[in-house]
Amino acid sequence: MYDIHCHIFPGVDDGSGSINDSVEMARIAASTGVKAIVATPHCNIPQLFENYWNEDFENMLRKLNETFALKGIPLTVYKGQEVFNYGDVISHLKNGRLITLNCSRYVLVEFDFDTMEAEALETAERIRAEGYVPIVAHPERYGFAFENPMSIMKIRSSGGLIQINAGSIRGSFGPNCEKLSSAILKSCAADFIASDAHSQYSRTPDMSESHEIVCNNFSYDYAKLLFETNPLRVINNEEVR
Repeated sequence: MYDIHCHIFPGVDDGSGSINDSVEMARIAASTGVKAIVATPHCNIPQLFENYWNEDFENMLRKLNETFALKGIPLTVYKGQEVFNYGDVISHLKNGRLITLNCSRYVLVEFDFDTMEAEALETAERIRAEGYVPIVAHPERYGFAFENPMSIMKIRSSGGLIQINAGSIRGSFGPNCEKLSSAILKSCAADFIASDAHSQYSRTPDMSESHEIVCNNFSYDYAKLLFETNPLRVINNEEVR
């Protein structure tokens, strides 16, 4: 499996609190079948988690990979961000303050939970028009998707892709998210399942249970597409089809 949404960078947001926490998260991920993680710290959130990309993040990435290698953890970490939809996202992407997933064309985009459908669609279209591919993070948790599940298909029609949280599938975010994530899967509107892990205790990088649920309720091939094939295509900057 390959995880394209994980808060494993230490001390930068509400995810890992220290390098030791990151090591334990990496152990969990590797032991449950994850081969690589894209680190996606929250960013572009004013007065909370701005986290614009800089040399400190590059050094942090290098330190994590060196530490995991020294500890014998077979896990590679790639750079990325979970980009909050605020301000001029396109300009920040072009000047490098915001970055894509592993220097690919794919941008992981997060919305405020009370964002309206029209704003989400407009953002996806604007990002797509600039040559990037927006991956909408956990839409099963957004109010506009609860109100109109067809908005998921509209996002995909506008060129966006859909990432479901592994925890949503197993009910960790409540019955509404579980029901909506199941409906997205049934309609074949999902493109990725990722951990959105924040710690080694809760919301962990262990996606094995969710992988089993998709295998049992749908098919092994569908699970392989969502947990492995499509995420690896993003990491390699290949077309997700």
